[in-house]
Amino acid sequence: MSTPSLARALDGVRLHIVTGKGGVGKTTVAASLALSLASQGKRVLLVEVEGRQGISQTFDVPPLGTDEVRLVTHAGGGELWGLSVDAKAALMEYLQMFYKLGRAGGALEKMGVVDFATTIAPGVRDVLLTGKVYEAVGRTTGNRRGQGAKVWDAVVLDAPPTGRITRFLDVTAQVADLARIGPIHSQAESITRMLRHRESVVHIVTLLEEMPVQESVDAVAELSAAGFGVGTVIVNLVREPIVDEALLEVAAAEPDRVAEQVRSDLVSVGVKASKATVTGLLSQAHDHAERVALERDLAAEVEAQGLPTLRLPALPTGVEDGGITVLADALTAQGVR
Repeated sequence: MSTPSLARALDGVRLHIVTGKGGVGKTTVAASLALSLASQGKRVLLVEVEGRQGISQTFDVPPLGTDEVRLVTHAGGGELWGLSVDAKAALMEYLQMFYKLGRAGGALEKMGVVDFATTIAPGVRDVLLTGKVYEAVGRTTGNRRGQGAKVWDAVVLDAPPTGRITRFLDVTAQVADLARIGPIHSQAESITRMLRHRESVVHIVTLLEEMPVQESVDAVAELSAAGFGVGTVIVNLVREPIVDEALLEVAAAEPDRVAEQVRSDLVSVGVKASKATVTGLLSQAHDHAERVALERDLAAEVEAQGLPTLRLPALPTGVEDGGITVLADALTAQGVR
């Protein structure tokens, strides 16, 4: 299987959907991707739909509401904006847009209709959440959809995790039993067309650990089978080996020789080279060698998916104090455009 170039995989893409197994840093990667695009002069909207306020925490701003908020103005002319989509607010907006309910919408909320639609009927909830993304991607400067220039050069969606990403995106199937005709069904079909269009791709975030890699492989297969385009696999928290690979091989083949070298090196810098100290260091080196070998195998499994692979380094101090900018620059340096 030939791997497409990153430039070809991202050519013409305006909606970047970021998913990954819980705990892999999905929100951090989505924010880094959005900032990378904004740093290149684009007007970018970063959207979250899980209500965790991950965007506000990442950029150290007050919790986001239902209005778009400017997060970063880049010296190169780009802008990064943030939006947290709330299902209830989206439903009230939807009811007003299609049915002009006005105050009646508030009455429906008191009667529990809104809670039913957004909680008990999850398919409708996902239509509402993706519907806001659909609106943002298609929004133009004209009075009607399609008239004028696009408001956003790119939209980055911090999406649900890989375990439910396919179901979340396949909104037409979600509402098939709830609304076979009418505006909800029509909107679901419009959203699905957008999500399956070549302008939309899903990026899968993983770590070089067995469970995240396996879930990522499964997600690639499921998304592709459902007709959604997969753009890249982004390997997060990449740690460079701390011991030279050649030395690790020698340690495995000739432990006595390495033990003497370690003892000599410790003495040369004034450290007491007890047997326990040397044995402990060699044990750690052995564990490190095993981890490096496992990560190498998992990296090969990621590469075997036939998708462009991006790598983000593990930062010693996390994403605070400019860490997001470091990660954004790393994506830009690897060719993200």
